[in-house]
Parts: sequence; structure tokens; C-alpha cells
Amino acid sequence: MKKHKFKFRSFIFPIVIVILVTTTWLVYLSYPFDHQAIQIGSSYMTMNNEFFPVVNDEVANYVDKEKSFLHNRDPDLSVNKQVEQIHSFMKKDVNAIILNPVDGNSAKLNQAISAAHKQGIKIIIVDSQVKTKNVDCTIISDNYRAGQLCAKQLIHSKKIAKILIIEQTTANSAIDRINGFIDTIKKTKNPNYKIVGRLNTNGQSETAFPLVKKFIAKKIPFNAVMALNDKTAVGALAAIDSSVSKSKTISVYSVDGSKDIKQIIGKNKNAAATVAQSPFKLGQIAVKTAYKLIDGKKVPKKIVLPVRIITNRNINKFDTAGWQ
Repeated sequence: MKKHKFKFRSFIFPIVIVILVTTTWLVYLSYPFDHQAIQIGSSYMTMNNEFFPVVNDEVANYVDKEKSFLHNRDPDLSVNKQVEQIHSFMKKDVNAIILNPVDGNSAKLNQAISAAHKQGIKIIIVDSQVKTKNVDCTIISDNYRAGQLCAKQLIHSKKIAKILIIEQTTANSAIDRINGFIDTIKKTKNPNYKIVGRLNTNGQSETAFPLVKKFIAKKIPFNAVMALNDKTAVGALAAIDSSVSKSKTISVYSVDGSKDIKQIIGKNKNAAATVAQSPFKLGQIAVKTAYKLIDGKKVPKKIVLPVRIITNRNINKFDTAGWQ
């Protein structure tokens, strides 16, 4: 009897082992293990702009939820650093790169993007554009429209305007905003609207401030400023407030909808308007697009998000403590 029991156990044991191994293998195959191994690289022109940390937080939250890995890098406005970061992402064999280019027209940056794309890495460009076609999706706010809205607000508010432009010629998003503004002003064919100066910056308040101070010192009359973003608008407003008589009004128009500008619209007479975009939406759409591409799904080549103008008339409809 004992011999029969021993034979039975000897027969059953290997069958149980086979069943366990087979079950484990089937579970392994059916489990979405590839999502666990997904790696995303992100690099934005500078993290010294509260807009991009918000974008990246949205990316990071989604990546964390998917139990994936995010490698975030800050090029600090250096094309060379951003190129190095892309090569680093390639060595890590990331699945996708979410990129805001330091200079969308830079040959070496476009070459690095193309090399990453040819390696099979999905490329998502946010809040700007690049020259290379080796990009899977570009996600931007309607920057040209943002410039148009600023110009229309100026035309509505002023019969005569001598305008100072603050721009950033390395950022295609900034170029689009300024072009939208200038084209709209030109379409009026009104000789009372004139551009009296153009200052090229790196998009930061600390560079805009001294440049506007120097322009004021030249004593070239101006009563309006079109700034590429809220950071440079803050620098311009600081220069105006410290160097121009309080009896004068110099209306400053910009793009972003940051709390820094929203909190002074209606309080500082020189803060005329900002056009709001949403870093929350940009980040959310960018990371979801990355995962769709990784999963082999089709996505639009370009996604354009709507923008809204904020003035003292509608500021009460917006959250002034943060982004919209």
C-alpha cells in the first residue's frame, strides 16, 4: 500500500510542477510587462520658468502611475547641453523623448533629434517647433493666435501706439507670437501704430530688465510693449516702474497667463493683458501621446491648443494663485 502511495506522489509531483511553471509563464506573457519597462526622457529649454516644471509634473505623475521611468534633464538654455541629454537618452534606450527645444533652428539639435528618431525613439515636441521632420508629434498652444489677441487688445485700447517688442529669436513659439502680433498691427495700415524698437532676450526676466532699462535711457518714446512671455513682461514692468514717471502709462502685453502677471492685472496700470495657455494640458497631452506612440497607435502630427486673453475685465474668471 505504501508503495502505491509513493508511486502516486512521484507521478503527481512533476505534473504539479509543470502546471505551476506553465501558469506562471502564461501570466508573465499576459501581464503588460512592457509598460513597466517603459522609459521616457524629458528636456525643456529651462526649468527656470515655472511653466516647464508644471508641464513636467504632469508627465511625471502619469509616468509614475504607469510604473514607468522618467529621466528629466535641464539644459539651462544651452543647445550643447540639450544635445548631450538627447544622446544620453539614446544610450539609456528610452522609448520616447518629450522635448522643448532650446533652439528649434539649431542644426546640431535637429541632427540629435533625427538620430534619436532613427533609433526608434518616439519624439514629442512641446510648446515650440523644430526644423527636422523626424518628429512624431508637435504639441503647441496657438502661439500665432496669442500674438493676434495681444495686438487686437492694443488696437482696442489705443488710438496711437509706439511699440517696443521683446522677443527671443531662438524660440519658434516666441517667433510665432511676435509674428502674430506684428502681422495684426500691419493689417490695420494705421500709421499711428509703429514699432520703435526690438530687444532680443533669452526669455528670462533678468535679461529683459536691463535691456528695457537701457532702452528707456535712450529716451525713445514708447507707450506699449509686446513681450514674448510673462517672464520678460515681469522684467519690462520692473524696468518701467523704476525708470518711468508714474504719471505715464506704458501698456505691457504678453503670453502665458502666469500668476506673476495675473496677480497684478488690474493693480498695476501698466500690466495690460496676458494670453493664457495651460501647462497642465500640454503636459497631460504630451505624455498620453507618448504612450500611444509607444503602443503603436496613430496620433496627429500636430496638436494645437486654444488660448484666451486675460485683461482687467475678465481676470476674476481666472485662478490668480496658479496656472489655468
